[in-house]
Parts: sequence; structure tokens; C-alpha cells
Amino acid sequence: MQIKETISQAYDSIKANKLRSGLTLLALVIGVFSVIVSTTAVAVLDNYFKNTMSIMGSNVIVVTKTPAVQMGSLDEDVRNRKDITFETAERLEDQMQLGRGMSPDEYFDTAEISFMENETEPNVGVRGSNENYLDNNSYEIDEGRNFNSDDIQYGRNVVIIGKDVSNVLFDTQYPIGKEIRFKGKPFQVIGTLKAKGQIFGQSFDNFVLIPYTTAMNMYGKNRSISVQVKAPEIDLIERTVDEITGILRVIRKVNPGENNDFEVSTNESLAGTFDTFTYALFVGGFAIGFITLLGAGIGVMNIMLVSVSERTREIGIRKAVGATRRAITNQFLMEAVFICQLGGIIGMIFGIGVGNLMAVWIETEVVVPIWSVVGGFVGMLIIGLLFGVYPAFKAAKLDPIESLRYE
Repeated sequence: MQIKETISQAYDSIKANKLRSGLTLLALVIGVFSVIVSTTAVAVLDNYFKNTMSIMGSNVIVVTKTPAVQMGSLDEDVRNRKDITFETAERLEDQMQLGRGMSPDEYFDTAEISFMENETEPNVGVRGSNENYLDNNSYEIDEGRNFNSDDIQYGRNVVIIGKDVSNVLFDTQYPIGKEIRFKGKPFQVIGTLKAKGQIFGQSFDNFVLIPYTTAMNMYGKNRSISVQVKAPEIDLIERTVDEITGILRVIRKVNPGENNDFEVSTNESLAGTFDTFTYALFVGGFAIGFITLLGAGIGVMNIMLVSVSERTREIGIRKAVGATRRAITNQFLMEAVFICQLGGIIGMIFGIGVGNLMAVWIETEVVVPIWSVVGGFVGMLIIGLLFGVYPAFKAAKLDPIESLRYE
């Protein structure tokens, strides 16, 4: 029997039993949807994570008081850790031999920035750091210059502004050398940054950067900060992490045998933590989908057995005119595969669509998980064959004489 004719008969069979076929299709769609939506969401999150990590250099190491990626509540001993202070960062920089490019990273405030009659929204981040911050976070100077050691040492009122701020304040003017104000203080613009874009609805260009010494004078220094350090090269990241860990344990007076009272993270370690989270999401979606598909497969078997009973006389006629057991088996197998693939296609369309709603929400690229789509087609083929084989063999073994007498 030709495939085209078999598919046509399968479609007619489904059409003739709309309610029963619809319920079976619904179960198949839900099962495939559960798997595809989870894999699509995982792919979107993975894409978002890679984009976010690209903001930080590949050989940059980050020291924080608590884990950079937190899942669930923190233990009491973690919450009660001593702060990582600017003094700690400075002592670390002085004692490092392998690590280089130390930069404090602290978000001091959210402010409204003004220049003459122009004003930004009161949501511009005020960050404090040093001359290494731009390199450690993959920012590039567009106009002007970076901080120098004197700017940091003497706590000068100089500022480097992100692209969003520059566009608002200096749409038609050259910004370098101009004086902007925030929190009642004047700052001279010494540099502007190239645009970096946004992820998760958060712009990486809507901030101003001032020397951390200036920020300490304005906002106080009693706070816990993050510290970034660059390894000389990617192959030396582990050695640099070991050096940083050893120095910090001495600075923070951690006794031998005690756990670190700080966190040291790299892109690789953050990726491992994130992979654990996304794996749990994927496994959960797959488990739900597998259970649903198992029930749907039983439904497919049921609808095919009913179809065999209803078409017993048709089978007898076909056998009487020369149809072989193989032809009958292939017909019913094809019908089972057809309904599974139809449910699979619908489920994949909805799964990819709903999964990518997350991409729209966090404002990252839409993802189509090709391997999941291919796996969906193969999986539905296996389910169709697995749950359709028994009804197909039952149909093929019917006695043609008895079948012709069936009413």
C-alpha cells in the first residue's frame, strides 16, 4: 500500500471519530509540549547565561561574600560571614603575585544625573571602582579616557558614563570635559563607553562609574563588596584561584581546617552551578512529559484496538481480495504513527512558542532546540510503533471468513 493512501486512510479514520481521536491527540500534545517547553526554556536560559557571562572576561575571577548564584535560602553561617571590604581588596592587590587587574565592584546608589537642562530618569546606577573595571567587564572606551592612578588615589570627582546616560545628556554635544551633577555634587566627564546592550530587561549602559575612593567619601565605606581579579591567562585560572584563596584566608584569619568564609567564582564554576539548575528543570519537564506520553500511548493503543473492532468487516474484505498480513499490519502501524506524529507536531509548535515567551520576557534571542525537535519526531515514531504494533498484529491475524460475517 502506498504511503499516501495509508496516510489518507489514517486521516479519514481520525476524522470519523473526532471526539475519541481528539482526546488521544490532546494527551499526546500535552506530553510533547511538556518536554519541548522545558528543553526550549533551558536552551533560552543557557543562551541568556552565555550572553551574561560574556560581559565578564573569560579569565576574570570574582570574590564575593556569598555565592554568586543562590538557590534557596542561605545557611546561617553563610549569612553571618564578615564583609569583604575595600581594605580587603587593597590588601589582596598588594599581596598577589600571579593575579592582576584587581577591581572593586560596588553598586553604591541609584540617582538622577543632570547636565544643564537635560536630566535622566532617577534610575541610573552609580558604581565605584578603579581603572581595571572596564577591562574586567569587557567595556570599551568610546570617547575620552579611563581612570588613572591619581584619580583613584586622590578621590577626584571624575566620571565615566554609559551609553544610555550619554545619549540622554549629550545628544548634540561633545561630552568630554563637561560637568554633570548627581547627589548635589559636580563631576567632570572624562570618558564615555560604547554600547553593550541589555539582558533580562536590564541595560548594561545605564550607569556612571566613579573612583571607588570618591564613592567611599560620598556614601561611606562600611559595606560588603565584590572583588574582581584577572588571571594572566586562561590556563592559569586555577593557580590564580588558589593564590587568591590562600591570601584571603590569611587576611580574614580563617583557621586551618575551617571552610572558606568567602566565595571565589569563575565562568566555569558559575556555569557548573547554572547547569545543575537547568538540568533539574529539564529532568522535571521530561519526567512529566514521559508520564503523560505513556498515558497517551495507551490511549493510542486503545483507539487502534477500537478501530480494529469497528473495521473488522473491512479487514475481511481486503483479505478476501488479496491483502497480505504484512499490508494490514503496515496499514494499522502507519495509522498509529500518523496520529502520534500529528500530536507531536502540534505539541512541538506550542512547546517552542511558549518556551520562547521566556526569551521575549528576558529580551534575549529566540531559540529553536533542533535536537529536541528531532528527538520529538523520533520519540513519537517509537511511541506509534510501540503502542500500535499489538493492534496491527491483531488486525493482521483476523480470519477473513469470520471477518466477513462480522456485523
